[in-house]
Amino acid sequence: MATSVRFHENQVIIRTTSLEWGSVDKVLDSGLFRTILSNFLKKLRDNRSEFLSILPKHPKEQEDLTLLCIKKLAKADRDTVLRSNPELKSLLADTYLLDRLVEAFYNYWRGHERYLICLSDPKVGGNGDIDHRPYRTFNDTIEKLNHIVRKIYRDLQENITGEHPIIYRQVPAGCTVGTIAKEISLPLPEQYSKLNKVPVIRQVLLNPPIIVNPTMNKRSGTFRLVNSNPLDGEGLDPAQWLCFPAKVGKLTVYLYFHEFYTGLAISTSNLFELCNDEDLRKAPDAIYVYGAPLKIFEKFAPDRTVFFDDEKNNLMVGAIPLGREYGFFGYIKKMMLTLHNSIMIKRGLMPIHGAMVRITLKGGEKANVILVGDSGAGKSESIEAFRTLSGENLRELKIVFDDMGSLELGEDRKINAYGTETGAFVRIDDLESGYVYGQLDRLITMIPKEKVNARVIVPITTLKEVQHGWPVDYFLYANNYETPKGGNYIERFKSAGDAMPVFKEGKRLAKGTTHEVGLTMTYYSNPFGPVQLMEEHEALAGKYFNAMFDSGIYVGQLRTQLGLAGMETRGPQEAAKALFALISKGKKR
Repeated sequence: MATSVRFHENQVIIRTTSLEWGSVDKVLDSGLFRTILSNFLKKLRDNRSEFLSILPKHPKEQEDLTLLCIKKLAKADRDTVLRSNPELKSLLADTYLLDRLVEAFYNYWRGHERYLICLSDPKVGGNGDIDHRPYRTFNDTIEKLNHIVRKIYRDLQENITGEHPIIYRQVPAGCTVGTIAKEISLPLPEQYSKLNKVPVIRQVLLNPPIIVNPTMNKRSGTFRLVNSNPLDGEGLDPAQWLCFPAKVGKLTVYLYFHEFYTGLAISTSNLFELCNDEDLRKAPDAIYVYGAPLKIFEKFAPDRTVFFDDEKNNLMVGAIPLGREYGFFGYIKKMMLTLHNSIMIKRGLMPIHGAMVRITLKGGEKANVILVGDSGAGKSESIEAFRTLSGENLRELKIVFDDMGSLELGEDRKINAYGTETGAFVRIDDLESGYVYGQLDRLITMIPKEKVNARVIVPITTLKEVQHGWPVDYFLYANNYETPKGGNYIERFKSAGDAMPVFKEGKRLAKGTTHEVGLTMTYYSNPFGPVQLMEEHEALAGKYFNAMFDSGIYVGQLRTQLGLAGMETRGPQEAAKALFALISKGKKR
């Protein structure tokens, strides 16, 4: 294979083993260029565009003549082209309209999500070790392609109008995302050896701003623990699949994804660290196949979002089918966290659906705070409130985890907390606008067609913070549905017997970030592992809550009011102020 191109929804996925993108002719003569032009002209016909007035009537003639015109104008000015190619007279007659046609074509191409997959192939000279020289590889492919596409666009404009541009915009005109992938013999159990044909991503290049248009704007249902392996004997076509090996906390999870989900899956690089070579020499803790064939789910009907505990191979296995209805990033993130949490429960750790921050106030007081709550309870929003109010209260704020972590009870009865993600997947509406604008060069923005529940994925912490293991000072339930009475934003529980029913009930006002609406309840606010392994988790919960009270951890609830109309911003900020006041009077770490 040299280069293959496939289209899925608004995505263009280019897979190539060729590192030579250095000429205008190669781009203009490519099948990709002709396909994009053909699609663009079809759109013009569908919309009855005014540009059709300078084009032939027949679609094939439109395509051939427009392609010829572009090829000629990429190298010579309008008058020269007209003398040598009189058949182009109709296109060249109206300079202004032709210039706008080129602009519209350029914008049509840039309106796609464009992904370049550079594949290592020992059979291609100089290509076998491209992952060992990623900077050069990206320069020779995606950077060169960006330069060539901009050059074609600018030369066309100059040769049509006879004028040089005054303003030059160095946009990623070729592709916005590049990856380097290679076939690796991973330490997989024999039962999964067929997966070793799938190329493994080793490096990712992001050219912001990156905008992904998922086919869905929310996740629905839960993940079912099944009693048979969904991947039993299944192989994946390496021409349509990639593997993103992720560090989820201290665990290694291999995410295998179908190219239909390329934009969503590569966005994982802003949420989880990519495994290094040392990680790949060890057996994975979990495997997740995102985009599996529908036939493997027939035995699980009606469930199609499933996972399996492969005790024989000491491996958790997840699978979700290929389909537009599963095109939401939450299906990637939450399944990977479900696999993580299930493993943690089996190892005696208690998963926490919440956020943890390490706070240092200006007065020197320090506290490690965990906020527990399901989607929309106010975890991420409270962290945002901490950051917004940092100028008047905080000296330092470090995030350990934004959505999911786990508690470990040591032999000394002390509790330490660990995280999972190095990034955050948060609603744009729940962030201060200034923060979003200030992070544009790092964000991956997800805007669904419904324009509801738009999200960003942004790096927020380091793997070292996530994996360190931090002591806990405050363990608070994020109550988003009650109005504080008498300004009582924080309530402390007197015993494990008082606290556990509140945490176990997991009550919240749903905000439409999933399929749920209204006042809902979820077992320990965590449908990602604890619900499926409820018996094992119930024993852990009693042990951990008793240990918290025995060790003097402040266990209570924080009323964020995030679910109440009109309090989406003010509620978390008032709760944050109350927490700052409590910390300033309390213990110092």
